[in-house]
Amino acid sequence: MEPLNWGEILLRMFIQLIPVWIALTVLFVVSFTYKRRLGLYGKLFDSTIGMIGFFLVMFWVFTGVMGGPMDMLVTHDALSQVSGMKNELPGEPLAGAEAGEYPFYLLGGDNLARDVFSRLIKGAWVVVQIAPVATLFAFMVGITLGLPAGYYGGRLDTSLSFLANLILAFPVILLFYLLVTPEIVLTGIPNYMALFLFIFPLIFMLILLNSRYHTQPKVRTPLLIAVMLGMGWLYLSLVSTNGSVVATPTYAIPGLPEFLDLFDIDPGILVVFVSVVFVNSPTVFRIVRGLAMDIKTRDYVAAAQTRGEGPWYIMLWEILPNARGPLIVDFCLRIGYTTILLGTLGFFGLGLESESPDWGSTINAGRRLLALYPHAAIAPAIALLTLVLGLNLLADGLREESLRD
Repeated sequence: MEPLNWGEILLRMFIQLIPVWIALTVLFVVSFTYKRRLGLYGKLFDSTIGMIGFFLVMFWVFTGVMGGPMDMLVTHDALSQVSGMKNELPGEPLAGAEAGEYPFYLLGGDNLARDVFSRLIKGAWVVVQIAPVATLFAFMVGITLGLPAGYYGGRLDTSLSFLANLILAFPVILLFYLLVTPEIVLTGIPNYMALFLFIFPLIFMLILLNSRYHTQPKVRTPLLIAVMLGMGWLYLSLVSTNGSVVATPTYAIPGLPEFLDLFDIDPGILVVFVSVVFVNSPTVFRIVRGLAMDIKTRDYVAAAQTRGEGPWYIMLWEILPNARGPLIVDFCLRIGYTTILLGTLGFFGLGLESESPDWGSTINAGRRLLALYPHAAIAPAIALLTLVLGLNLLADGLREESLRD
């Protein structure tokens, strides 16, 4: 077979990604049809910048989900090596392709003869499963601590702000490097951090529901029990790995039994996840604290205090909803920062396994022969660029619409 030209390569990639195009079309058609009923999300479709950003973000989300756990988009196994395909250019036919095997490396082969296109798709799943969830956890920590710090002030605010500033004083990359190095991992410190940081979503939900239904004990009690059991199970599943919460060469702390563990999280991904949450939480804390200090002086907060509402009700049901605009915008931007941090970690070979298809590791592997075979590094670099660009444009669109809201 002859090598494909760039027109044929692009056409074949378009065909390979047909499930993504279908999902995007359905999403945009439904969103346009009901945009007036969808609040701030619906208003996003009145902003050209917001729509472009949303399209880029959802393209990579659908690509990651369909190419990761659903395994619909990849043409080859992301880790398999094919003899004769080392550093091959895009569109090269597969050497000795068997029946039923995709006959081309659409974006060429890397320095270990692996398919760059398939690794690009699998790398999207690494980003999709870590960046948004880690950012959400960081927001849970920042909101849970930032609201009382801004609302109460005083010694509580001083203590929490000092801790946040202490963490922010360290250079981010140095902090990441310390947290993901094997020597630190063996001490079990990241696991202890996971025990502490991952409990905040559970605390947040319990306080949220208790403050809302504290006057309705018949509703509150069974609801809190159900949430505690359900989210407690999720919490233990997140912090438990191979039946242990913490496992070091000298001791182990037992966790959830493996048959009850809902998630089989790779230890490297867990360490990276904890590092991202730990680094982002202080910044979110400072943003939430500042918003709480401003909003608590508003008239509707004074009205809630006059009605006799409790502090946590005021913080979660009066202050937090009125801070949603800046927080949503920062959430989108922070996912972009997290994506860059993940790429940086992968580039330096920290946290994730060396054969991981994440974009940072792929760029690092391809840069060594960049002058001769640029395709292996350029493809994941463009993917990283477009995702972060999409998140920034989406944040700009949301900011514009939230200001009009």
